[in-house]
Parts: sequence; structure tokens; C-alpha cells
Amino acid sequence: MTGPWGGVVRLLLVATALPGCASPTPDARAAALAYAAAAQRGDAAALYAMMTTASRRDRSPGEVATVVADERAELAEQGVAIASANTRVEATARLRYADGEEAALDMRAGRYGVSTAGALPGGGRTPEEALQQLRRVLARRSYAGLMRVLSPGTRASMEDRMRSLVDGLSDPGTLPVQVTGEAAVVAVPGGHQVKLKRDGGMWRVDDLD
Repeated sequence: MTGPWGGVVRLLLVATALPGCASPTPDARAAALAYAAAAQRGDAAALYAMMTTASRRDRSPGEVATVVADERAELAEQGVAIASANTRVEATARLRYADGEEAALDMRAGRYGVSTAGALPGGGRTPEEALQQLRRVLARRSYAGLMRVLSPGTRASMEDRMRSLVDGLSDPGTLPVQVTGEAAVVAVPGGHQVKLKRDGGMWRVDDLD
């Protein structure tokens, strides 16, 4: 958020979506104007209520009131600047679902567009966001989701290895199998090796390379 010389207000809006319900996305300009009005009034309670949960954990209402009292003139000036018709609002809305999934939307020309979502192409604008997406796809055991969060180079390498393994297993009856007791090792064309283990009379893949 910049002063009168910048003319840009950046907001992060958070909404929670309940199962089976559509949660309306907050109005970014309305939020900016509400902040501007509270700043001009020096309304510490209103400003505290607009803070994120994490920010409220870091600062008590009393501490915010002290800051507002000390910076009253600057806040009033900032509020006037934000309320100006020339101010441009840039916003990101994060929709958090009850199951932990999250979708991010960026506002462009007054309209929100999806930038990231659990079922859409992955990645993150910060390392933390990328790690959050990785955790979610691993928790869901989602191979497709994992492919989306990998870098293009890593994804291409993994897909090449998987394709090579699929091709090598095209005629499994011709592959050399070395059985030792309840374990077996299979050499697969393409430089792969598959280790099998027998459990309860059934052979299962124990490891592959």
C-alpha cells in the first residue's frame, strides 16, 4: 500500500467456503474504502478488526491503538489518498475450503480470475505456497497433482522415466526374473530394475528404479 505518490492499494482478501455453499468474494474496493475511512477517523478498533488472524496474534488491540495514536496524521493522509478516485486497487482473494484446499484469484480490470487452485496447474508465488501445494497433492496421493507442482524440467524427466518403464514392461513374460526365496529382481530394458516381494502368496512390487 503506497502513499499519494504511488496511487496503488494491494489487498489480500480471505474467504472460507463451506461444503456445498458458494462463498461470495469480498469487494476489494469496498475493503480499501473501509480502511481509508477508519484511517482518516483514527479508529483503532476498526483497523484492528480488519487485520488478519496472524497479525492480531502479533499485536494486541492496545498496541494497535498506541500505533494509531502516534501515527494519526500519517494515517489520515493515507486514508485520503486511498479514497481518491485515482487510486488503483490490486487484490488477491484466497478461498479456503473446509477440506484444506485453497484457490487464489487475482483481480484484473475489476474482475477476479483464478490464478491457482488444487485442480488447476500448480506452482506458487512463494516457496511456501509451492510447499503447501506439494503437501496437498502428496496427502491426496495424486499423481496428476504431483506432476502439476513439479518444475517443467523435473516433470519431463519423470515422465520420460515412467514412459521408458512402461515401454520396458510391454512384454513382461520375456523379462529375466531372478527369484531368491520370497524376493525377486527383474531387469527391465531402459536401465530399470524392479524388485518384487511375495506376501501371502501374492507377488507385489517392493521397489523400482
